Amino acid sequence: MFNAIDRDAERQRVMNRRTLVLGGLKAGALSALVARLYYLQVLEGDHYTTLAEDNRISLRLLAPSRGVIVDRGGVPLAVNEQNFRAVLVSERTDDVDETLDKVVKLLPLTDADRRRILRDVDRLRSFAPVTLRENLTWDQVSAIEVNLPDLPGVSIEVGQVRSYPFGEQAAHILGYVGVVSEQELQNARDPLLSLPGFRIGKSGIERKHDLALRGTAGTSQLEVNAVGRVVRELARNDGQPGHQVTLTIDAKLQYYAQQRLAEHESAAAVLLDVQTGGILALASHPSFDPNQFAMGIPQDLYDALIKNEASPLTNKVVAGHYAPGSTFKPMTALAGLEAGVDPTHRVFCPGHYDFGGHTFHCYKKGGHGSVDMHDAIRMSCDVYFYDLARRIGVDRIADMARRFGLGDKTDLDLPGEKAGIIPDTKWKRRTYKENWYDGETLSVAIGQGYVTATPIQLAVMCARLASGGKAVKPHLTKAVEQEYTEQTTWPDVGVKPEFIQRVLAGMAGVTSAGGTAYAARITQPGMEMGGKSGTAQVKRITMAERNAGLLKAERPWKDRDNALFIAFAPVQAPRYACAVIVEHGVGGSVVAAPIARDLLLEIQLMEAARAQQADAGATTAPGTPPATTTTASAPLAPGEGTPR
Repeated sequence: MFNAIDRDAERQRVMNRRTLVLGGLKAGALSALVARLYYLQVLEGDHYTTLAEDNRISLRLLAPSRGVIVDRGGVPLAVNEQNFRAVLVSERTDDVDETLDKVVKLLPLTDADRRRILRDVDRLRSFAPVTLRENLTWDQVSAIEVNLPDLPGVSIEVGQVRSYPFGEQAAHILGYVGVVSEQELQNARDPLLSLPGFRIGKSGIERKHDLALRGTAGTSQLEVNAVGRVVRELARNDGQPGHQVTLTIDAKLQYYAQQRLAEHESAAAVLLDVQTGGILALASHPSFDPNQFAMGIPQDLYDALIKNEASPLTNKVVAGHYAPGSTFKPMTALAGLEAGVDPTHRVFCPGHYDFGGHTFHCYKKGGHGSVDMHDAIRMSCDVYFYDLARRIGVDRIADMARRFGLGDKTDLDLPGEKAGIIPDTKWKRRTYKENWYDGETLSVAIGQGYVTATPIQLAVMCARLASGGKAVKPHLTKAVEQEYTEQTTWPDVGVKPEFIQRVLAGMAGVTSAGGTAYAARITQPGMEMGGKSGTAQVKRITMAERNAGLLKAERPWKDRDNALFIAFAPVQAPRYACAVIVEHGVGGSVVAAPIARDLLLEIQLMEAARAQQADAGATTAPGTPPATTTTASAPLAPGEGTPR
């Protein structure tokens, strides 16, 4: 009996121990669970709340409005316009192909467009919109809207597209915007570039100030379901639009300059303020329509632009390399004066100059007779400058030219600028591993041989002369938002003022009686211009052609000489400088000088009118592209003037 009692007691003790162990384990597990819950919900609550919100809320970037570009008076040059586009959500239609068949009857979709749409439908999620066509007209929008019941999955969205009101007239200044390339996307740090259809500056001012114009991205908080479909928008921040960029350009003068160049096959012109370096007009012809690039230019139109021999996509003002011809002679004259040459020293010009067993011809076959420096500039006598260059050497000429802005980029705030060439003895040894020959100096003296320059460099050279020797630098940007950047004080180029005044007097003589551009003079009192004509060979004249008397104008267009002219006005107190080139225009004084005259007269008349309005307390509202009106002198009659 006692044994049975002992066994029962033993079993009870075992059960109690087991119960105690199990209870301890349960208590431990419960404590661990409570501790874990406390850790997750209290200590890590904020973290997991954020994760949960991220799973429910999708944060998407919103493209900001691109900043506008205006001229110096506030006239819009680049703006944003509404862009209506048709989109398709594939999950809302049972048959994408059938829907596209219906859309084609309303919108001009090509086979390439259709392939792109189907590719995007396969690549994107079924609820993501696929662009069918952008830049719809009002008629196209109306056609889609009216037929929406028969177009399942199709809708109209509203965005923005870049617009250039002046079209071709300011294309080489403004440039254009385009979609982001794969390489640009890989190198990008701005998440905006990853947005579908986002456009950035590709050339011109649009590229130069792209970051300022781009603005800051906005955000949209969207509630999405488990598969990522948008349920509703919870919050929206539209971000900051891009800054306004104000240019030094005058829209009216720019329009006029471009129209003036359109009379020729290929030409360029630039006019700037001598005091500030601000460019008032920069025209290159032929041009292109930047609106076509902003909207996506068709391949056939792009191919036509590329194949055009007149290079409409090239900004000739900053990227055109030309022999400056006789427009370079003021540099040779200054180099001579600085070297101690007497400006009254006279040289006899019989129409040619014999040196080193070669004959160097003057453009005037019968010669100019006895000329001093003033006469040589006024009449553009080659023989005088041959003789001067032989006495002073090429290195002095090159040094003077570089001080006046030739041979290097001007640092203009416009992409694509190229440097010209100002050769000297070191340059030839470095470039060709050859010594310099004295005969080559004679060619350099008249802006031929190895010498090349861009029109903007020639304009800067002229501005530095007209300013009395100030190292003026050109620029296009007047202000970004309200931060003005124009400069009005400049260092000296290091040439004695009396030397510069003597050269300017010779240039004033160019448009006076007996000067090469007398026929292209400005006759309005107080607005007269001084200048220097230039005719630069493109193809060497053979002796047979010279003896046969073949006229330059009778050659094929591509073989004719380039026509150049640099000018400043008014002569008494220079404020503006200008450079013009007409490719294969033959005569600088006959073809290029009248364009420079008209531009310089136009800007002076415009400023005089503004001054009168200011005196009268009048205000002028920003306008639109004006009709081409000018009171400049009548164009030259055929054959009037001289070849130089």
